[in-house]
Amino acid sequence: QVQLVESGGGLVQAGGSLRLSCAASGGTLSSYTMGWFRQGPGKEREFVAAISWRGPTYYPDSVMGRFTVSRDNAKNTVYLQMSRLKPEDTAVYYCAARTSGILLGASEYPYWGQGTQVTVSS
Repeated sequence: QVQLVESGGGLVQAGGSLRLSCAASGGTLSSYTMGWFRQGPGKEREFVAAISWRGPTYYPDSVMGRFTVSRDNAKNTVYLQMSRLKPEDTAVYYCAARTSGILLGASEYPYWGQGTQVTVSS
């Protein structure tokens, strides 16, 4: 069973950038579709990016052009590069894995990391 650990969160000013990492153990990430989700205070968990095991990516309009998801199969790690950050991007960010193609619902991903906090100050 794959285990996921996120890192790279922190405090950043609006307009700044952060890169989150999601390292896997117990499984080979190249076999999984990887999703990134976030959950802000008092909000539901929200899909922000995904990269298929075949390579295609998908983003919602809220982050399109600002967030980029990538994977390094040799390092068994997936990244979320976030730029032009806004205060509304403040949330706990989670990576998640599933064995088939990209889906947007959190319930479709059986494997989750513990999350990393991203705080964007205005």
